[in-house]
Amino acid sequence: MIFVTVGTHQDPFDRLLDAVGRLDVDEEIVVQYGHSTSRPANAACVDFMPFDELRDHVARARVVVTHAGVGSMMLAMSEGRRPVVMPRREAHGEHVDDHQLELARRMGSADLATVVEEADELAAAVAGAGGATTALGTKPGLARDLSAYLAEVLDPA
Repeated sequence: MIFVTVGTHQDPFDRLLDAVGRLDVDEEIVVQYGHSTSRPANAACVDFMPFDELRDHVARARVVVTHAGVGSMMLAMSEGRRPVVMPRREAHGEHVDDHQLELARRMGSADLATVVEEADELAAAVAGAGGATTALGTKPGLARDLSAYLAEVLDPA
């Protein structure tokens, strides 16, 4: 199964969901679409789900595709999944700034996520995911580095 989540942010993330709709896979796709207006025809779609159900989908998924929200990425990694991450972008009206892009690039450089910045990169990233997993414990100092990074992004003064 491919599980896709856009989190709970109030702005739609149709750019990601439109890319999901173009995936040509012979596999179940489940999409949590939040406030987005796009509904991929090739997927079972739900607006929101309880956290336990969300975690269950992540745990069962072969591939987790997510926005670059901290909670969504950490949930995927806590369930041993290496997420395919597409950050929301300010230029597309998907968020108020590009902090998700910065965080996604950081996760990619730490080799904890596969980062997809453009919609046309999603199909290759999903095809190459192949059940990729990650273990947070194998990255010494990661929690410290992420905490410092988030503190800087949230309070750059």
